[in-house]
Amino acid sequence: MTADIPDLDRFEDIARRTVEDFPPPFRSAARDVLLRVTDWPTDEMLASLEIPEPTGLTGLYEGIPMTHKSVMDMAHEPDTVWLFREPILHEWRARGDVEIDDLIAHVTIHEFAHHFGWSDDEIASVAPWQY
Repeated sequence: MTADIPDLDRFEDIARRTVEDFPPPFRSAARDVLLRVTDWPTDEMLASLEIPEPTGLTGLYEGIPMTHKSVMDMAHEPDTVWLFREPILHEWRARGDVEIDDLIAHVTIHEFAHHFGWSDDEIASVAPWQY
């Protein structure tokens, strides 16, 4: 486990580099999604997902997955991937068996996979991650 605790800027840098490493068709589609990194999810986010503890939400995709979009849809809000620094750091400390950069990349990939239309089960079948 690394001793350096990354700040919000470093989290965003790792996430953006992760997106830039996506295969070309995914990379170009991912560039249309806003990426937001903040310390904690909002109370509204937690309530809407019925998550009682803020450490229980490391990332969130807000938007309409590409597989459900229509040219007739009028977007009210831009698609957004959120990464939550403190919950990710909490998981990293609790696990003790993964590098922080790898965990940030994993959460980034997981949330962008939702944008591409993948369910949690589909993501887990392709990229298993032990929680």
